[in-house]
Amino acid sequence: MKYFAAFAAAVMLNVFAFAQSGGYQLGDKVANFTLQGANNQTVSLSDFASAKTVVLVFTNNQCPYAKLYENRLVTLASTYSNRGVQFIFVNPGAGEGTETLEAMGAKNYSFPYLADNDQKISNQFGATKTPEVFVLHNTGNSFVLKYKGAIDDNPQVETGVKNHYLRGVIDDVLSNRPVAAGDKRATGCLIKKY
Repeated sequence: MKYFAAFAAAVMLNVFAFAQSGGYQLGDKVANFTLQGANNQTVSLSDFASAKTVVLVFTNNQCPYAKLYENRLVTLASTYSNRGVQFIFVNPGAGEGTETLEAMGAKNYSFPYLADNDQKISNQFGATKTPEVFVLHNTGNSFVLKYKGAIDDNPQVETGVKNHYLRGVIDDVLSNRPVAAGDKRATGCLIKKY
């Protein structure tokens, strides 16, 4: 019986690890997608073909971590907008409870906030938490995934941040340097699958 329990635990661990590794990997070309925005307009990744870099942030209105990072992300979007960096927020919980397009529209960001109603895009990217970022480099004919994971190393106290992962990755991509950060596990709320 002990052997069966150990075997079952090992199988479950492998299944969990495989599920976590789903989605795009670093260096993968990202397929175009289209989602409905908070303003009831459809937005596609291809709409940003003139952007040097697209920062895709899976987030929502309910997660405490997303709320802690909101101002940091809005500031980064503002800081880099004149350098060809386009931020896009994607809500993988849209359509559930208070996560409506109207509630999303109330945020009034200067960049798109999109609803991933069927979670197709969050699954395609392998997003597991909110907030979780994906940095896409525009190579001229496609977007390539350069980074996925955490925004920085201190979600709770902005003044306590020692490593600004996202900022460093954006700087690396804009300067055509290899991305130094690698994958950093995002800290946040688990995306509820439905």
